[in-house]
Amino acid sequence: MGEKKLDTIEALFQLIDTLRGENGCPWDRKQTPASMAVYLAEETFEVIEAIEAGDAGAACEELGDVLFLLLFILRMYDGAGLFDLEAVAGRVTAKMVRRHPHVFGDNRADTASQVRRQWQAKKKTEKAPGVRESCLDSVPSGLPALLRAYRVSERAAQAGFDWPELAGVMEKFDEEWAEFNRELDQRAAGDGSLEKLAMEFGDIVFTLANVARFAGFHPETALTGSVNKFTRRFKKMETLLRAAGHDMGSVSAETLDEFWERAKKEADRT
Repeated sequence: MGEKKLDTIEALFQLIDTLRGENGCPWDRKQTPASMAVYLAEETFEVIEAIEAGDAGAACEELGDVLFLLLFILRMYDGAGLFDLEAVAGRVTAKMVRRHPHVFGDNRADTASQVRRQWQAKKKTEKAPGVRESCLDSVPSGLPALLRAYRVSERAAQAGFDWPELAGVMEKFDEEWAEFNRELDQRAAGDGSLEKLAMEFGDIVFTLANVARFAGFHPETALTGSVNKFTRRFKKMETLLRAAGHDMGSVSAETLDEFWERAKKEADRT
């Protein structure tokens, strides 16, 4: 089975070599690791969408796209003489073993939180001697803002900078909400700036990311669920309006509310 998997990977490498070869595809030949990284990010989100939809077939296809892009990028580094698949696999294997001393060593970790603390402690020991860095440096700046907010707050909490309980986070939310509303009032009165208003809004979202962390769920997942729910209900409302011979742009607000309530009930039953 292992040999068959290796043959499959080798077949993908051969495909990539053909695409980037002399008689291959002009587009593939001109790509660089940097240019392909953009597509890798896009495909990763498509994998997430397929997983959250519970669609195994779509997940299989999207994971295939990600695998292809990973190997494509890896082949370019290999061609430049920098590293190959064996080097990548060897490095990540050694790292995973090193960061799981409770599995491969004498350490003990009985809960997920203990594992996370141990993981972060191991990461710190892997840095070069004398290198001083922030605990936030491990959070990629290119992450989507909500995901980054969650990770930044998580890292800060692991360093000991956190509220003792959820009630404190909710108080902070009330404070940020009040500041946002004061800025809205100033804007309505012709004072204040759009940049300040946006910053206050950002503070609210960041605080809500902490609320989610304390409550035990991921804000990205929660927001995705809400967007999907709204999309499902909105599409149902469009269907109901068309069936009734209505055009959304020409009906009253009261009619829209009526059809929206119907759509919510029908969409949530399916």
